[in-house]
Order: sequence, then C-alpha cells, then structure tokens
Amino acid sequence: MSDASRARSATVPVIGFLSTGSAKPYAHLVSAFQKGLAGAGYFAGRNVDIVFAWADSQVERLQPLVRELVRRKVDVIAATGGYASAKAAQQATTTIPVVFAGGGDPVRHRLVASLSRPGGNVTGITFLIQAMEGKRLGLLRELVPK
Repeated sequence: MSDASRARSATVPVIGFLSTGSAKPYAHLVSAFQKGLAGAGYFAGRNVDIVFAWADSQVERLQPLVRELVRRKVDVIAATGGYASAKAAQQATTTIPVVFAGGGDPVRHRLVASLSRPGGNVTGITFLIQAMEGKRLGLLRELVPK
C-alpha cells in the first residue's frame, strides 16, 4: 500500500472484498458491486477504498487472506463466492462486520443464529434456493398437471 493510499485509508472507510474466486471471472460482479456502492454515494478511490483478496478457487488460502484483511483493519468484509469465504471471515474476527450473499441456508452453515436475528458480526442475504425447490415443483405441477 502506498503512503498516499495509507493516508486516504485513515480518513475513508475500507472494504475488504474476500472471495473464493479469481479476479478475472468475477470482474462483472466487482463492477456490479462498485456500481451499487456508487448508487449509495461511495466511489472507489475517492471516498471508499476496496482491498481485494482472491483465493483463486483454493479454499485453504481464505484464512491467510482474511487474516491480512483483519490485520489491515478494514471496516467491513464483503465475503463472496459462497459460504466458505463468510465462514473464514467469521472465524477470523468477531468485531469487523461481515456481509455475505449466498444461495443456501446460513443458519444451517452456522453463519447466523437465525434469519430474523442473525446476531454476532455476520449478516447478509440468502436466496434460500433449496427451500424453494418444493414451491417450484408445486408450481410446475399446477401449470403442467400431467
């Protein structure tokens, strides 16, 4: 990190972006993430810094990566690429907020205590894909009874 970047980091929030994936395949998601931040008035390099930590599909790299984010005292960790990154962040810190997005059940993965009251420092969104399978099948049976 350059001296200018260090000075800016002292005055602006720093987001740690932790992912199980790699930068190139996730470029469109990073772009969407930055667009969402911009919609909330945050612009990378101006009034927010983002530190990217890519595991390159090597889950064993997550712990060292998240320890580095904690050492750098990021203000929040955006854990992406599945629950493995959120779990690694949860194990590394109890004070830095961790925000995840996932398709499974975060309660079953022991990321949160419950959907309505996550507790701790971990929160996020889930699509509950598995829980919706029964609903989808029921809808399909209604639409195509035979």
